[in-house]
Amino acid sequence: MAVVFVRAVILYILLIFTVRLMGKRQIGELQPSELAITILISNIATLPVEDTGMPLLTGIIPILTLASLDVIMSWLGMKSRLIRKIMCGKPVIIVSDGKPDRKKMKAIRFTVDDLIASLRGQGIFDISEVQFAVVETTGTLSVYQKFADRNVTNSDMELKGKDTDPPEVVIADGECIPEAMERIGITNEWIENTLKREKTDIKSVFLMTVTADKNYSIMGNEG
Repeated sequence: MAVVFVRAVILYILLIFTVRLMGKRQIGELQPSELAITILISNIATLPVEDTGMPLLTGIIPILTLASLDVIMSWLGMKSRLIRKIMCGKPVIIVSDGKPDRKKMKAIRFTVDDLIASLRGQGIFDISEVQFAVVETTGTLSVYQKFADRNVTNSDMELKGKDTDPPEVVIADGECIPEAMERIGITNEWIENTLKREKTDIKSVFLMTVTADKNYSIMGNEG
């Protein structure tokens, strides 16, 4: 049992390192080549855990090889549009000028049910509202609505305002986050003085957010 435990821990750490090396993506955002490598790696990782007679390197070497191959192909894809097209395919326009293109939908095996379900996922329940729709290389659907059905924006209403960044989380679970503090230009002294005015301290703060113009919100551990 101890051998299995140690092997599992080693492979777990290796898989975390491998996934970080391949980049941060959700399963639904993986390109076909990335999904294939992810499935292969997950299957390979189980073999040395299940079979303790198998050398651990039998699992480690293929995993590192596949991860390295993915990084190399990603780098080549950044250099060559042709390689990107071969590895990832290209986006397909399935709705143009408000009309579904049945031939293209059939070519990529995208059914009417797939189209309707993807539209519902974006809050669109009437296909007549769609002006333009594209199936991306990840399989997700990007939609551009007709003018009459788009949400009204501030520019449509000619409202004036300024562009601002969202608030930064500077304290989480009683610990300061230096990177966030640096981005908005505040110091530990500023935080301590602010918390002193609020009659609390860092360890008592569950969440604190601060905007670029130093407006802040504090939530204590007591909720």
